[in-house]
Amino acid sequence: MSYVILALLALAAVYGPQLWVRFILYRYAGELPEIPGTGGELAQHLINRFELSGVTVEETQPFQDHYSPEEKVVRLSPDNFRRRSLTAIAVAAHEVGHAIQYQRNDPTCQLKKRFLPSALIIKKAGILFMSLPFFSLMLQAPGLGVAAGLFALITMLVSALIYLIILPEEWDASFYKALPILTEGEYIAEHQILAVRQVLRAAALTYFAAALADVVRLWRWGGILRGLRL
Repeated sequence: MSYVILALLALAAVYGPQLWVRFILYRYAGELPEIPGTGGELAQHLINRFELSGVTVEETQPFQDHYSPEEKVVRLSPDNFRRRSLTAIAVAAHEVGHAIQYQRNDPTCQLKKRFLPSALIIKKAGILFMSLPFFSLMLQAPGLGVAAGLFALITMLVSALIYLIILPEEWDASFYKALPILTEGEYIAEHQILAVRQVLRAAALTYFAAALADVVRLWRWGGILRGLRL
């Protein structure tokens, strides 16, 4: 029983952050007529206000909100681009916060530029090695499968660690850029500040939470492979 409890606690610690992020973003995604504009409109307004030369706004796929420094584009998911919600305006301000970081060449903006490509390469390597245990079963070489599985686990953990290194950049975009903009500019009412802080915290943790969830998915694949071997 104690092993079951420990396993559940481990799953909660690793998978819980992504569930919390999704819950918070969904919780405050409801339309609020009193909000004067959509997330997309706010993003464009802030780009104009802070004179972010060459930066544009466009709609992207669900859960793909981000700022591309290479293309100088703030991309917002359909709900955040079109809706008048606390989630929409907070996420829009967060992504514009990244644009401000790069416009000002803040030291924090170098973190993602320096470490994110490595995290993506390591993550892809982990996904590639996840397929090798299946071939090991076909070749009846269980040792190869175990080694590949361990390597995949290590790469996913390293990827999660790199996303943790990037966290200060995300935190800065949320709480040193977006939050002051929204509160001091009176884009939100005083009673909405607590909710917006939660959304901004979720936005800052999105990358890291997703990386931890990848570790859990790898764990689940390991369970499937063990079942196949049996």
